[in-house]
Amino acid sequence: MAKRYFRLVDDVYTPGRWELGSPLDEREQEIRTWLFEQGEPALVEGRIRIPIYAPGKALDFSLLAGSSIPVVHARVAAVFAKLAPSDVQLIPVEVSGQSEPYVLLNITRVVKCIDDEASDEVRYVTPEHGLPDQIGEYRSVIGMRIDPAKVGDAQVFRTWGWVAIVVSEAIKEALEELGATGAKFQAVTGPSTISAEERARDRKSRELLETAATAREVAWRTLGSLDKEVFMPIAMSGSWPGQRQLWSVIRREAGRTLLVTHGLSDPFIERLEPSVGLGLELALEVDSSVKDISKGWPLLLLDRVADEVTEHEQVCESMKAGLFSMEVSGKGMPKSLVTEEGRVAVLLGVASRTLPGHFSTPYGEVKLVTVKALLPSELGYLLEHGAEGQAELARRFVESGEEHLSRLRRKPVA
Repeated sequence: MAKRYFRLVDDVYTPGRWELGSPLDEREQEIRTWLFEQGEPALVEGRIRIPIYAPGKALDFSLLAGSSIPVVHARVAAVFAKLAPSDVQLIPVEVSGQSEPYVLLNITRVVKCIDDEASDEVRYVTPEHGLPDQIGEYRSVIGMRIDPAKVGDAQVFRTWGWVAIVVSEAIKEALEELGATGAKFQAVTGPSTISAEERARDRKSRELLETAATAREVAWRTLGSLDKEVFMPIAMSGSWPGQRQLWSVIRREAGRTLLVTHGLSDPFIERLEPSVGLGLELALEVDSSVKDISKGWPLLLLDRVADEVTEHEQVCESMKAGLFSMEVSGKGMPKSLVTEEGRVAVLLGVASRTLPGHFSTPYGEVKLVTVKALLPSELGYLLEHGAEGQAELARRFVESGEEHLSRLRRKPVA
């Protein structure tokens, strides 16, 4: 009988689960997580602390936020120490607020065993993706299947060329018997579990979304350095055209950070046909190098504006027509931006000398709408002068040399 193997992943549907952040050294400096994703032993000195990224139920198995690095309870680590001593490096860590012992599980075995033909779909990096050093490598592996004959004696390993952790059936059964929380197993041997019709539909939807995403990334790279290392929260959303909320971070000159929506121009996935979705993407630029984008006010503000765009067709059409202003909730926002009513105002569509008004995709032109955070006095000016006030504020912003740039500390222009 052929050996059975399983992909080990986070059970993201565990109710009230916690999320762990990036590891910190004794000086509270972030440790580069790639050290533990190379499939080889890592040299670690001193204490490692794992902060809580999102509070919740403590789990026996968790992947660090935005990575494929497991942090496990000591009893889970004991299973790997017993059944796969040659495949792992066990690194003790302190998890914030936990008295129980935890271990960072560094998987030190890499096996080239993905079965391209048996997997539902495999795609490779091409010159069009703008990653010359990765051409020919895997870009995506859907419905992964491996060739058990190529695994050898490995009990836990990383798959070569694709970020996946695979365990033997013996480890799966041991963790299940232990009742380890947070772990989920996906079969990577045996026949596919989806029908030919489902596979064809999934393939079509992925092709549409990937084509749109690739075109956007090409556009983003013309604006600065696309930061692929930043962990950005991803959420499923029925109101976004592709039913997924995505964001991208672009590092710009003078230490500026440009945050953009990365999915409002996705095709409407339910229709399974090419389109530019809502026909626009939003861009908010700040005058600093924001390290933790996911917790900062720029993403919070952009997220709230995006909600208005996706939930109200009139708002979307007004944005595409020209200058447009709106107010959103000021909860959690910097005090300098919040009005007495607890709101934050933005002016959308201010022309920029350094950002294009549109960019091209194979499915059509997409409008890039700038988002400018207003100060309370500037909102007062807008409320008094209406559409003429919008145009005058935009003119004054351009005159100041900051146009679309959002800053917390600046003099109001009105």
